[in-house]
Amino acid sequence: METMKHIAVVMILLNISYGQFSRSQSVDIDEPHTYTPPKHYFQTSSFDEAELEDDAAKNPLDRGPYFDISASRNVTALVGNTAYLNCRVRNLGNRTVSWIRHRDLHLLTVGKATYTSDQRYQSVHNPQLDDWSLKVLYPQQRDSGVYECQISTTPPVGYSMMLSVVEPITTVIGGPDLYIDTGSTVNLTCIVRHLPEPPPLIQWTHNEQEINYDSPRGGVSVITEKGDITTSYLLIQRAKSTDSGKYTCLPSTANPMTVNVHVLNGLRHANT
Repeated sequence: METMKHIAVVMILLNISYGQFSRSQSVDIDEPHTYTPPKHYFQTSSFDEAELEDDAAKNPLDRGPYFDISASRNVTALVGNTAYLNCRVRNLGNRTVSWIRHRDLHLLTVGKATYTSDQRYQSVHNPQLDDWSLKVLYPQQRDSGVYECQISTTPPVGYSMMLSVVEPITTVIGGPDLYIDTGSTVNLTCIVRHLPEPPPLIQWTHNEQEINYDSPRGGVSVITEKGDITTSYLLIQRAKSTDSGKYTCLPSTANPMTVNVHVLNGLRHANT
């Protein structure tokens, strides 16, 4: 009986502390807040995943807050396109979920409130899925790094995720200079990566003039294969000196890339 009374007193004190923390959240969110980790805190997830999986056999109602670790811990987003880091927390109860940026231990959100002057960071709660997502508006490559979703248990537990913000990349294989023998076939291969969907159009220009595939010269064609990585092949048969010059691959939704083609009179250039 004395033990039960002692537990009840501890629970009351914990509830009072939590209530004081909740009321103290009316800080100026325009000021940056740096999270100072306790001594037990580590820069990786502060729980053992194997132990968590072993514990999954317990009745969920008998457990405290825990992370659903089924989602990927690696998130890739395109520059300028909204990124979401999804953190699924079960049995949260009266605890809160925070997001912390590992690079500078910056406290970004607590509950639904943003605790940084950078208003691109927002907390999104989906109660049906138990999700507490970190939403990053207009992400830039500098936003790449580790972010941690943390539950306000005692001690707190966290789940780390890696955000990679990438920019569409256009490359032409073999550039910036290609040396071709007269009479051989020129094969220019343009590769476009990191687009949310294939570019609707890829154009090729020669010396800044759009290539006419039906010109009297003949023997010029293009093949484009669209997918997660889009590849466009410009083929020029029976190359001659007038085919020398600057060729540019122009995807409609990515940066252009240029290569210089040198058609040689029977002498192959030693490309070193």
